Amino acid sequence: MEKIEQACEMPEFYTVPKEIEEILQTNKTIAVVGLSPKEERDSNRVARYLNEHGYKVIPVNPMHDNILGLRSYADLNEITEKIDIVDIFRKPEAVPEIVEDAIKKGAKVVWMQEGIVNNEAAKTALDADLKVVMNKCMMKEHKMMMAKNHG
Repeated sequence: MEKIEQACEMPEFYTVPKEIEEILQTNKTIAVVGLSPKEERDSNRVARYLNEHGYKVIPVNPMHDNILGLRSYADLNEITEKIDIVDIFRKPEAVPEIVEDAIKKGAKVVWMQEGIVNNEAAKTALDADLKVVMNKCMMKEHKMMMAKNHG
């Protein structure tokens, strides 16, 4: 009988809604790793939304010099300014390296978008005192927070 690979792992760490709200209210500079220049892609939609809602978005995509009219960086190490949140739109197997770079850059939060879970990388980030959100959409979480806070 053939062994079936699990499509994705289940998160072993959960971030409570109050902590997610605090993350969104206190962290304003977001490096979006895997940001696509294609408007129909989730990464592009989320980054545009965040940009329109007062966050400073820093695109990270080695294939493009400019996305959303903003300078795009090949990786986190190229960014010279302070990063609060590293928002990841990459496959789970790419996450450990991104987390290592986020730790080196002094980021406060690693956020893995919906469908992205890497428990080992999450543990690495938590051990380095970073906050971790997995398998959640930053745009959806922000919209829920706004609806809750503004009736």
